[in-house]
Amino acid sequence: MRPYLSGYFGLVIALLSPSLKAQCQITGAERLYQLESQIETYTLANGLTVHLLPQADKHTLTIASQFNVGARNEAKGQTGYAHLFEHMLFKGSEHAPGDSYAQQLSALGARFNASTHFDYTNYYVTLPSQALSLGLFLEADRFIRPDLNETTVKNQQETVLQEMAQTIDNQPYVRSAMEFLLEQVKDTPYGHGIIGSREDITEASPERLIAFHRAHYRPDAMQLSLVGKLPSDVKSLIAQHFNAWPTPDQPITEFDELKITPKPVHAELIDERGPWPGLLLAWHTVGKNHPDAAAIRLLEGYLFQNTRSAIAQISQHDPAQMLSYSLPFELENHGITNLVLVPRAKTSLDELTEKVLGVVAKVQQTPLSDAELCQLKQTWLNNQLAQLDNTQSLATLLSATAKQDQRHPLTAQWQRINSVTTEDLQRVATLYFTNNMVRVDLLPPWYIRVGKTLLEWLPSSVSDSLEDAVL
Repeated sequence: MRPYLSGYFGLVIALLSPSLKAQCQITGAERLYQLESQIETYTLANGLTVHLLPQADKHTLTIASQFNVGARNEAKGQTGYAHLFEHMLFKGSEHAPGDSYAQQLSALGARFNASTHFDYTNYYVTLPSQALSLGLFLEADRFIRPDLNETTVKNQQETVLQEMAQTIDNQPYVRSAMEFLLEQVKDTPYGHGIIGSREDITEASPERLIAFHRAHYRPDAMQLSLVGKLPSDVKSLIAQHFNAWPTPDQPITEFDELKITPKPVHAELIDERGPWPGLLLAWHTVGKNHPDAAAIRLLEGYLFQNTRSAIAQISQHDPAQMLSYSLPFELENHGITNLVLVPRAKTSLDELTEKVLGVVAKVQQTPLSDAELCQLKQTWLNNQLAQLDNTQSLATLLSATAKQDQRHPLTAQWQRINSVTTEDLQRVATLYFTNNMVRVDLLPPWYIRVGKTLLEWLPSSVSDSLEDAVL
């Protein structure tokens, strides 16, 4: 792919502008442009998109694949199929039966894994560069010709059910909170959990999974990225293994942006295993390709997401919470900003909610300074640059390129982030972070709640000492 010089020269002009440098000195963006100029992107006749980024100084390479299929593609009665199918692709294909995929790659010292999300499923394998042909053969065989037999399906059903128990059912608050949040978007493609229901997983059959594969594992729904030490015949090897994969007659399923009118929701969820109360707050926002998405990402960082965030700053000297955690859902067709807080003994959940709303209100009423916005952009860029340090994260990043960013897979999102203004942050704070939010009080057994209520009434010196002793 030829370098897009207009974008590069725009960056150079911006970096050399004295007025801009006086306002905001963001460093490191040139690395994105430099790498992007070395990427070649092309599409096979069957619709499969390929990204190549040669790095001659590496001794390994990563093959990363992302399919446009996730939990949102699952029909009624088939929840969890995307995740179950991901498991199946490690358990045999036509020319690599049983565990031979893992055995052959492990013998080379390769690293491989996968993950399933609402919008997509991705896979990666990092292996010695001289093993590229074998790696492409194994990837193509399992994607195109998986072996979905009765024994393997039953084994992976048990594996998924064990994962469900460990990560969801056996954790305080997780199952009830997850189901409550999913209820807020019921009757949409996002209205059920990625891991699915126990009933649907148990009733899955080879025939149903074969149908799922035919419908959703298709070349025109796939992005393949190769990053690292690539041989001169890399394109021929890709064509050899993937060209014969036919494109289905039916078009890919398209999803529209969710139309949700936010409203105030307040619920209490009691879990007898809960060790302490917790507070979950969530706001409906927008999908990741929406014009407001970049401003929302920066605002989330400013409000909730790092040690210098606004919520962290108000608790440095007189902490209202012991823990705060935010991991927003940035979906293709919707967005959810969430915040989980664990209060100190002296702080009620109502007080904690008011503190959060006060932090949001401050941004709504008073714009951030240019220096604060500059720091937010630098932090975002630093996090992005960290993904460029190894072939695995970089290949995975390229395979997740949005349609609108195909010509600029590394710089397009940065340009949107860099164009956000303080007025944009104030506007999205006012538009999306309103009192029309979801609040869930996560409550432990009654005797713990009574004990905490008593601590709220005791002098701070006493309650702090008791709390420290318990912790």
